[in-house]
Amino acid sequence: MATPQVQVVATIDELATQDFDALILVGPQFAEVADGIDSAIAEGVRVHAGLLASGGVLACAGVPAERLILAPTGPLDRDYDDVRRFYDAARKAADIAVSAGAKRPVLMPVHVPNTELYSQAVAATYFGFAQGLYEPLEAREHFGEALEVIQQVGLVGQADEAWLYAVESGRRVARDLCGTEPQRMSPLRFAEYCQQAFAGTSVKVSVVDDQPELEVEYPLLAAVARASFATSQRPCVIRLEYVPEGPIEQTLMLVGKGITYDTGGADLKVGGHMAGMSRDKGGAAGVAGFVKAVAEIQPKGIKVVAELAAVRNNIGETAFVADEIITGRSGKRVRIGNTDAEGRLIMADCLARMVEQAPSEKHPMLYTVATLTGHAALAKGPYTAFVPNKTAARSGQVDALLEAGELWGDPAELSVSRREDFDFVRGRTKADDLLSSNNGPSATTKRGHQFPMAFLAEVSGLGEHQLSSATPIPYVHVDIAGSGVENGDWQHGKPTATPILALAGHYLR
Repeated sequence: MATPQVQVVATIDELATQDFDALILVGPQFAEVADGIDSAIAEGVRVHAGLLASGGVLACAGVPAERLILAPTGPLDRDYDDVRRFYDAARKAADIAVSAGAKRPVLMPVHVPNTELYSQAVAATYFGFAQGLYEPLEAREHFGEALEVIQQVGLVGQADEAWLYAVESGRRVARDLCGTEPQRMSPLRFAEYCQQAFAGTSVKVSVVDDQPELEVEYPLLAAVARASFATSQRPCVIRLEYVPEGPIEQTLMLVGKGITYDTGGADLKVGGHMAGMSRDKGGAAGVAGFVKAVAEIQPKGIKVVAELAAVRNNIGETAFVADEIITGRSGKRVRIGNTDAEGRLIMADCLARMVEQAPSEKHPMLYTVATLTGHAALAKGPYTAFVPNKTAARSGQVDALLEAGELWGDPAELSVSRREDFDFVRGRTKADDLLSSNNGPSATTKRGHQFPMAFLAEVSGLGEHQLSSATPIPYVHVDIAGSGVENGDWQHGKPTATPILALAGHYLR
């Protein structure tokens, strides 16, 4: 898990005293950076008219190893431009730098607009470059860690290099956990990876994998995993806890969906729709990555508690099926509508446990993070969907988190929870309290990414902690089905490690 080291250099004039081997300029245009650079670019444009638009490598005396790389962002002054222009340009520049033979490049954002929207352009440049450098865990284990030839990156500008490294360490953990194939990252190996990632840190890790205990404490999760207990895909719940030194001002309580491979269960995914379902653990991966950043930064005043539900919904004679009625941890009787709506079930009892603990915590804030619905991807495209309860919406924290996402290049969009969502999941008979889902694809179901939040709120007992209650608890459901991998390519795209940048930008600064 070798995160690229970052070395911040205040000005371009200091590069002469450093051991870098390439200068990468990232910006909307490259005029008036330095005399020698300007003339080299002019000469490059003379033989390649499209250089300023496409970017590329130039020989340039006076820069590290005489290797200059241009990474154009495109215009930045349109209403729809944002800091991701720097992230994306640096992401592409990583491939160019590796191909050019660089091993210790330095990144320099140039002509950054002097506005709040671009205030984190330096950080976004580093994070985008690191995203481009990342190679999958399976590839690193096959070829060795030397597969990632760039292990140190320079950064010209003002930034906290320790903070950047800590957050990128978390993003790397998230990519590994989300992107790795289902045998290598089975539930217990997911847990093993977490134990290794947090070894020697201030985060306490515990793993619950005993079948009787899971059946009692997490009955809905155990039902989803019923056909997996006697296999190498045995389920588990991974608990992570960080307690800061000194007084606690707020407690973050997060639950992550970790379906290590989503077969659909008895409602089998067919027609080629199973490929890429090893990434259905992206929510748990993102939560683990955020906690890794917490472990590295060790923030004061914030306690973090997380539960990662790691399950494979195997198919077999013991598999749970639609029409079953299963009583959850909260005592709510859940009728199964479709076994392929398993993510909300494995998170339900974890969230219920958080709801039980929350009243004794200092200013608790609850999250579920999941690659939950195709509807979120359809409705929001490549953006994360936030579905808060009214307490969270009124707290101001959701607005702050949305703003952090914009500033740090991890944007999300708000979806409002409505009465129709709660009506949708209400039990239909006296035999059941809740319906887990309908029996159709979420992408073609009205409010297909909003009503799962209502189910989670009701099944966990949050209904007793509404805004009007004596003990209101703020809760946000985070659906990353559209934002969890690059370009929506669930089989081959790199995991994006969302929503770590938004969470870190809000809570860890």
